[in-house]
Amino acid sequence: MGKSAMMLGNAAGRDNGDRAVRVWLYVLAALVVAMVAVGGATRLTGSGLSITEWRPVTGAVPPLSNEAWMAEFDKYRDTPQYRILNQGMGLSDFKTIYAWEWGHRLLGRFVGLAFFLPFLWFWASGRLSRRLGLGLLGLGLLGGLQGAIGWIMVASGLQPGMTAVAPLKLALHLTTASLILAGLVWLAAGLRAEPAPPVTARVGGTAKAIVVLALAQIFLGGLVAGSKAGLVYNTWPDMDGAFAPPLGELFAVRPWIENFVDNHALVQLNHRLTAYLLLVVAIFHAVDARRTLPGSGAARRATGIAGLVLAQAALGVTTLLLAVPLWAGLSHQVFAMAVLTMATVHARLSPVVTPLPMRPETAPAFGFEAWNGRAA
Repeated sequence: MGKSAMMLGNAAGRDNGDRAVRVWLYVLAALVVAMVAVGGATRLTGSGLSITEWRPVTGAVPPLSNEAWMAEFDKYRDTPQYRILNQGMGLSDFKTIYAWEWGHRLLGRFVGLAFFLPFLWFWASGRLSRRLGLGLLGLGLLGGLQGAIGWIMVASGLQPGMTAVAPLKLALHLTTASLILAGLVWLAAGLRAEPAPPVTARVGGTAKAIVVLALAQIFLGGLVAGSKAGLVYNTWPDMDGAFAPPLGELFAVRPWIENFVDNHALVQLNHRLTAYLLLVVAIFHAVDARRTLPGSGAARRATGIAGLVLAQAALGVTTLLLAVPLWAGLSHQVFAMAVLTMATVHARLSPVVTPLPMRPETAPAFGFEAWNGRAA
């Protein structure tokens, strides 16, 4: 009796430990979404190049005196963005754009602390399995890389003749944040106390395909945002009277490979086509899950994801038709994180169980074997 009580107590302790880790991971995921939102606002307000230096520690303190503000302003006035776009900007306007970029960086520092301090405590207290600990360590390293990518992105916008960051670097920065978000919710969903019921191979495969397509679409959306390709072809479902521009326009840049990053027409078309593909796969997945697993949690989640993807597509069309106002562009970016989060949780909770193959020597029981219920 004492041994059973001890086992139950240990199991309860593990459940409580898993729950604490799970809550922590979901809080981190929410902070990453907040980072994406603030980063999107920083980009859409043209604030991302207002801080011209990367000071991970001392940069946490903003200018506190008029002299310090003027020193920062002088650095910004030496950038191509100021000379080309913002000539004549006053100190008060500079403080506004500075606040967005400083807030984005400060939130990044906070997310780093919110990750590493609890991580060390959970690890030291034995609440992390070896597999979970290594997965979290990998996400921590990816977070550090994300900070470096962010500075490389900003530095690209400070080069001669540049008034914004390089589109490819912006897309990489956004996609890395999305990978971190997906990793956090994947690990968190795997800590559920009860095992997820298995699904068919096709349902499980398309659930994972939706995650991959969502990440690809986020990357392509980053290219659209970085190149400002959403400010052209502001019609739908056509692109200025045709389904797609002529090939000569889609591949006007030389060498041809650069069209996928620098050609507004092709960048926007790729984003549209991937959106259509994602929507078709999400709807097919929902119909398939409801048909093969009626009334199940997987079927309900699949239906919810299809609804989210449809809503995100409608929001994307609205953003395009309105030529990317701040509220629409920011909502579209944040809603993409909602789609990715739900798709990742759904994929994690949709395990596919592969049936064990029969041994060649296995044969039906007969005679006394059938009486005993044993087979050869």
